[in-house]
Amino acid sequence: MDTYLNILLAEDNEDDVFLLQQAFRKAAVSSQLQTVTDGFEVLAYLSGEGIYADRAIYPFPDILLLDLNMPRKNGFEVLEWLRQKSPCPRLVVHVLSSSCRAADVRRVYDLHANSYIMKPTRIEDLIGFVTAMHQWHRFAQFPPQPEQWPHALSLAL
Repeated sequence: MDTYLNILLAEDNEDDVFLLQQAFRKAAVSSQLQTVTDGFEVLAYLSGEGIYADRAIYPFPDILLLDLNMPRKNGFEVLEWLRQKSPCPRLVVHVLSSSCRAADVRRVYDLHANSYIMKPTRIEDLIGFVTAMHQWHRFAQFPPQPEQWPHALSLAL
């Protein structure tokens, strides 16, 4: 039995977005994948601000797939905001990065990400990742989603 997940992908590389969308399609999972291209958009989406105010169109995610190297606000800054200043500090965050630097891995876990995953480069590996993520989350329990969002949430770090 497949698990339906609302997934927010924060990724500025169009090719990586396309490949991940294809992996979701080929893995035949019944999840909704929303995408944003930088850290400011992540904060706006999670806060339900601006174009992301309609939760019927932009549902609050069960999972955030977060790239580290994004413009405006990077993944580290997003994680810091999420864990310290956001109304959703327990959101499940899987960092997807092409960096294998030990310092990046340590910092991500210091900021309380749920996992650090090296971005698969082959479509077969991406499909395997998507499948494994869905299998894992069949058994995972998520924190409750916020029922009401503050209208004037400050997005500043």
